Amino acid sequence: MFISSLQSGTVPVGAGLPAKRPAQAIEIPLADHLADLAVEALIDEADLSPKPGLVDRRSNGAHTDMTLALMHASALALWPCLRNMAEAAQTIGTISQPLRASLGKLGRDGEAAMLAATHGVNTHRGAIWALGLLVAAKALDPDADASTLAARAGRIALLDDPAMPPQQSHGLQVRQRYGTSGAREQAQQGFPAVIRHGLPQLQRSRA
Repeated sequence: MFISSLQSGTVPVGAGLPAKRPAQAIEIPLADHLADLAVEALIDEADLSPKPGLVDRRSNGAHTDMTLALMHASALALWPCLRNMAEAAQTIGTISQPLRASLGKLGRDGEAAMLAATHGVNTHRGAIWALGLLVAAKALDPDADASTLAARAGRIALLDDPAMPPQQSHGLQVRQRYGTSGAREQAQQGFPAVIRHGLPQLQRSRA
């Protein structure tokens, strides 16, 4: 949905976004625009119903520690992080180790903000990773189409962040147990599930 929003080039007018834009709005900074789009996508994803087993407008699904309001609060708390990631990409200007290190630090700062907003519940750690890469890739090349954008994000994801502390997550446990790939590998491969399946299906549904 975020990649689709980037293709449209429109600025969403979402209730509750950190910075509401006036109707006649002057041109806003690219980093702010990308953060708006990313937060809008997170809120839309949370609101999408029905999603059996997941938090949506109908229920909390299988989650005893999450609510729709908590998902919204988490999404809004990530706006500064996503904006700063886009701005860092604009400033550094190239896919490089300094950019990867900067995104890693900003992502950890964003995770801390998320956990503060959700009282310790991990609502959007994976989204910080995926959307952080995408906003950075788009900031580097504002005219990139979806495939180019995903490929650029993948090139960033292939770079190591030596400052990243060891992490243990449910996704990592599943990958280790079943030998499957997860969010990290999807990003490093240029989000093939999104480009080959998700985006075409979204376009067919909208048509």
